[in-house]
Amino acid sequence: MSKIAIVSDIHGNLEAFQAVLADIGERSIDTIYCLGDVVGYGPNPRECIDLCNSFGLCILGNHDLAALFDPEGFSRSAEQAIFWTRSQIESRTDEHNRRRWQFLCELPRAHRQNGFLFVHGSARAPLTEYVFPEDVHNSRKLEKIFSMIEHYCFQGHTHVPGVFTESGRFHSPEELDFRYCLEQEKVMINVGSVGQPRDGNPKSSYVVLEGNVVSFHRVAYDMNETIRKIYEIPDLANSLGDRLRDGR
Repeated sequence: MSKIAIVSDIHGNLEAFQAVLADIGERSIDTIYCLGDVVGYGPNPRECIDLCNSFGLCILGNHDLAALFDPEGFSRSAEQAIFWTRSQIESRTDEHNRRRWQFLCELPRAHRQNGFLFVHGSARAPLTEYVFPEDVHNSRKLEKIFSMIEHYCFQGHTHVPGVFTESGRFHSPEELDFRYCLEQEKVMINVGSVGQPRDGNPKSSYVVLEGNVVSFHRVAYDMNETIRKIYEIPDLANSLGDRLRDGR
């Protein structure tokens, strides 16, 4: 039975990414999938791209796309961070950067595999649609999204981990004791964020899929080092570092 670690929303946070990969390395994982947003916000986009090169799958995220083209609908600090990120990887005279740029250019927007769907945002809009816990009160939205899911969908984008059921409920990892068994009901599983958690818990989040069991994992990392790096880069707003402490 294969074991797949699924990560998302790394956002150039190398310290968080390395800590998560070290944790994954202790779990006899067969392959790693990434659901996008390798870059954006954080101070180490190049190193994070390089670490994704060996993964079994990497999906395109909205920040990855923005680094290639232009950000749309981004906050001022996110937009500024994307332009800085682009400056770090767009040099065509650097062979390493050419490979990084090509890596981002070739990322798929979605991946289907044996009844599983892997996207960044949602089944309906893989790059841009947010599905928040409060959307359980928007039955029309959830019905339309679930109609596009064969069985199970893994996603990121909101940075808030948990399980959405087709019956209209959201379960946080804590409510589930960090373990969920996939059954007949359709579900959307948000794996949370490696580099920018936003559920009030500053620890990095990822999941492991083994057979029909999904387990949620949280990993502490040296966020002070990431914050220090952000502070030292004028084009990255200090708030991008400050929010890491509170998981917001």
